[in-house]
Amino acid sequence: MNTAKSAGITTAKELTQIVLAKEELFILDVRNENDFNDWKIEGDRINIINIPYFDLLDGVDEALKQIPEGEKLLVVCAKEGSSKFVAEQIVEAGRNNVFYLEGGMKFWSEYLEPVKISDLKDGGALYQFVRIGKGCLSYMVISDGEAAVVDTLRMTDVFESFAREKGAIIKHTLDTHLHADHISGGRKLAEQTGATYWLPPKDAGEVTFKYEELVEGCDITVGRTTIKIEPIYSPGHTIGSTSFIVDDKYLLTGDILFIESIGRPDLAGLAQDWVGDLRETLYQRYRSLSQDLIVLPAHFGKVSELGESGKVMAQLSELFQNNPGLNIQEEETFRRTVTENLPPQPNAYQEIRQTNMGKLTPNEEEQREMEIGPNRCAVHN
Repeated sequence: MNTAKSAGITTAKELTQIVLAKEELFILDVRNENDFNDWKIEGDRINIINIPYFDLLDGVDEALKQIPEGEKLLVVCAKEGSSKFVAEQIVEAGRNNVFYLEGGMKFWSEYLEPVKISDLKDGGALYQFVRIGKGCLSYMVISDGEAAVVDTLRMTDVFESFAREKGAIIKHTLDTHLHADHISGGRKLAEQTGATYWLPPKDAGEVTFKYEELVEGCDITVGRTTIKIEPIYSPGHTIGSTSFIVDDKYLLTGDILFIESIGRPDLAGLAQDWVGDLRETLYQRYRSLSQDLIVLPAHFGKVSELGESGKVMAQLSELFQNNPGLNIQEEETFRRTVTENLPPQPNAYQEIRQTNMGKLTPNEEEQREMEIGPNRCAVHN
């Protein structure tokens, strides 16, 4: 408990642990109303209110009326400064146990929590990296001192340091498709580590860099014990979308299939062209796979999709029973569902696609601004 006459600091890592442990927390978000409505911190026991910073410059009395006494209070803003000021004012008003979020929503958006999914054969392991503030998921397969990273996020230092801690050298980085909601770190990580960067060629028609073609039949092995990553062509979200079967047990679906929804086909402006591919992938290709496979998607949309320790995963058979996107029997109804009345498109998605093609080279701060906000790769919110 913070009893000193100053506000404490909560890090993105600490906040992640609070969310994953389903602990109770009261949040005062002082960003403007539009930013708050677009994207906020969520959790099973998170209570959150929004009072814009400019409404608190003349005093925090009105805020105090809405903040329960005795509970831990976390004040949040975009980059930290405003929340620190407001938190200090609340402390001066006599409240204890008051904190502000270090780095604000900027740091929250970028934090990655590594979660072990499972051991693999012959001492291998599969890890999921949860970008809890944005709903992005990356994966690392480790075996016999080698590693492969799937759907790498731009915070490449996290993957490098994690592999180093596990005594592994990154040999491969793979993107399931050309991403539109976040900037891929796959090529950058490959350049930094000497790894091979793989990308589906049907998504790479406009890229400006060299890559290895990720196609069916070109299995990738990790380590001498040969953990196999098997590409499965699965178009629909993009024309090149490719899933992976790892160690014959796990299905990495990219942005084609999520736990509570399915991928949208419109982010390249070709929804009507790709809707048939999406249905065929979901209703035929995935149906033909072993229903015992464990689905590991590239995104989640709601905290309800976070399971034990933050894992985002489900058996394929369960998704065919419970996922609404897999239970639309009429083809015309499916077509309308995935092309009409969709959620807003991701922020700056056109610029992000151009960056992932190598056509734009934004600096670090520009990349942060491009990625601010939630992912919106799913048909259903």
